[in-house]
Amino acid sequence: MNESEARDALLVRAYETAQPLPMTGHWAEDDRAWATQAALQSVGEQAGADTFIACRAQLACERLCSQDSGAKQVLSALTWRPWIGWVLALVAFIAGIITDAIGPAKQINVLAPPLLAVLAWNLAVYLVLVVRAITRLSGAGSDQPGPLARLITHAIAPARRIERLTPPLACFARDWIAASAPLTAARIARILHTAAAAFAGGALLGMYVRGFALEYRAVWESTFLDASTVHAILSVVLGPASAVTAIALPDAAGLAAIRSAVSPGENAAHWIHLYAMTVALFVLMPRVLLALGRFFVERRLASPFPLAMDDGYFQALARAHRGEAAVIRIVPYSYHPGPQAALGLNALMVRVFGSRTEVTITPPVAFGEEDALDSALIPGAKVALVSALFSLTATPEQENHGAFIDTLAARVPQSVPFAVLIDESAFRQRFGEPGGTVRLQERRATWQRMLTGNRLEPVFVDLEHHDFTFAERALRAALAQAAARAAQS
Repeated sequence: MNESEARDALLVRAYETAQPLPMTGHWAEDDRAWATQAALQSVGEQAGADTFIACRAQLACERLCSQDSGAKQVLSALTWRPWIGWVLALVAFIAGIITDAIGPAKQINVLAPPLLAVLAWNLAVYLVLVVRAITRLSGAGSDQPGPLARLITHAIAPARRIERLTPPLACFARDWIAASAPLTAARIARILHTAAAAFAGGALLGMYVRGFALEYRAVWESTFLDASTVHAILSVVLGPASAVTAIALPDAAGLAAIRSAVSPGENAAHWIHLYAMTVALFVLMPRVLLALGRFFVERRLASPFPLAMDDGYFQALARAHRGEAAVIRIVPYSYHPGPQAALGLNALMVRVFGSRTEVTITPPVAFGEEDALDSALIPGAKVALVSALFSLTATPEQENHGAFIDTLAARVPQSVPFAVLIDESAFRQRFGEPGGTVRLQERRATWQRMLTGNRLEPVFVDLEHHDFTFAERALRAALAQAAARAAQS
């Protein structure tokens, strides 16, 4: 899956996990089924899951963008345009040419030409890069973008602009910015290194063009330094260039003879050659090599794109491609769901995961025995969902119900979605109208408050009456939250 395919997949995921799904206005259950069937027909059963998901995302994006102009605009805004790098390099090259890298008044102060500032800046950048590399090797850092890359990213897609989007598009923008962060870092670094090399090349070209048309004189002046000290400094700065070009540096006496206080200076040709070679050695060549290195990293990250495919959404698509059933494991706590509730659970899961769904309801865990959760209840790798099941008639207690949720959730792999289902059927039968609605809302709020610390939103459902419109939306939202948590971990 390349960069474009990964971007399409995240856009489609944002729409298909948006809640409520039918109210997104442009992507309904029929569109989802069509995309799956069309991709299956296109790639065949022998293709890999990645190929199927990429094909499905491409087909879905084409239909989605034709229906929703906002999706097309956001997708275009978050698509990288290669010409940006070339334009910035050209601008930097022209800026280098028009920069007076030699000095004003047809004189070069060999102790402090404008090129010295370019050298100092680039050496500072190399120092920062070395520190970051050492930090990453020591395990204290990461490949995430640095401050400059984050600043550029936020300038392209500021948070306030994202918040003005529809929920699916805002979710997509955040997901794509996070998923493409390493690629963005490599891309921005490559552009900056290329621009720095282009600026240095332009400065050297402009310097030689001026040197052909004008005669520059080399001098130096200083309040605190004498000729011998200046010779020592220049031997360090220009020594490598002198060794490469075989142009010897003047000794202390020679430097004393071109001091501006006593001399109009000398022809600056060999000084221009020395500084040009110094810039080539310490700016042009390192920046080109760094740009090439970032280019290869960028190519490696762009294809195949490192998109995490282990969340519930992509696993469900992979199961659809393989024709496998979605295995759902329900673990009740101090609650024995009856036959009607069991049928309701199966019907709800079929609506969310498709017709090939296998629902297993494990033996209930007794009240107070949450710490003795049977090891057989630990889900396998192919489980599509693990859910704790409670009855709304129970008054939630953090030390019991909360402890059970924590224990069960800790045994669920991060790649497997985890949800909390609360059956309202017995509560509704006990507290009918009038007054039942108020009691129902109060008990729901009690459960929601208890689960706030677990970062979970309960899914309330009346399993015996099989009206799952709102429960389906809530469960899809819970699955989307689980996918977001898995992506962040």
